[in-house]
Amino acid sequence: MSSGEILCKKTKVEDELIVREESETNWEYGSNPYERKIEDLIKYGVVVIDKPRGPTSHEVSTWVKKILNLNKAGHGGTLDPKVTGVLPVALERATKTIPMWHLPPKEYVCLMHLHRDASEDDILRVFKEFTGKIYQRPPLKAAVKRRLRIRKIYELELLDKEGRDVLFRVKCQSGTYIRKLCEDLGEALGTSAHMQELRRTKSGCFEEKDAVYLHDLLDAYHFWKEDGDEEELRKIIKPMEYGLRHLKKVVVKDSAVDAICHGADVYVRGISKLSKGIGKGETVLVETLKGEAIGVGKALMSTKEIVKAEKGVAVDMERVYMDRGTYPRMWKRKK
Repeated sequence: MSSGEILCKKTKVEDELIVREESETNWEYGSNPYERKIEDLIKYGVVVIDKPRGPTSHEVSTWVKKILNLNKAGHGGTLDPKVTGVLPVALERATKTIPMWHLPPKEYVCLMHLHRDASEDDILRVFKEFTGKIYQRPPLKAAVKRRLRIRKIYELELLDKEGRDVLFRVKCQSGTYIRKLCEDLGEALGTSAHMQELRRTKSGCFEEKDAVYLHDLLDAYHFWKEDGDEEELRKIIKPMEYGLRHLKKVVVKDSAVDAICHGADVYVRGISKLSKGIGKGETVLVETLKGEAIGVGKALMSTKEIVKAEKGVAVDMERVYMDRGTYPRMWKRKK
């Protein structure tokens, strides 16, 4: 299964991880991501906004930044002003994780209007034809170059049809333009068509059930600042690890954490646990024994090879999320 098809499901650590070498963690430093101090949760957090119709995704991200009084915030996956739905916004240090959000598929519910009549059987036939890899050229107003590119449609489901209005659900690869998909579907039907309404229901690991309105975030922040009540804010802000659940894991010992934060790769001897089925070249999440994301890198060995190896580099680190000094230094500099 490719990284784009991996489902973001919570599973028990003991079910998904293989123990290479038993190791214990010291709770005097670091913390369970879901039990971070509220200030640290904001620094390494994600807010999923139910974007309303009207503002741009950038405007929503800016409002989140102002509400929480932050220096930095960034959204994952642009939604046009008229489009509503799931818009994840990374806070402060969590903005580094945004590229990983684009690996899993996204889901939308779309209302397409046909310009001429078409039967339900013809619509289902065309939906079947468009399931799989398709060619797309971004629309004129797109922020990217209008090069012909391949995108994958995982599912197209007809939800309802009334006259020339067609309601459907689509599960697709990140970067698929639904407006263009509607035009292409209409052309294939011989009717022509346009996108009338669109709502994103899932963006990577983030779903509608995670989404809140901007005023809910504002109220929760005021409860914390004015009354010291963290409960509502903790319900809304999720640790950045929540948005990385689709990645396979390599869990390292405490002794390896700070070295990785200083730019070291992941060596076999520093690994305690790892996910099943890691393949060479696959992007993996490197975690602490407490479940904290240290960073991401490219696996240089498969799971089987890592388990059997006695030495060597297992993961070539590409991006580090954790601050240096979070864990004590247990390594020596080469002279």
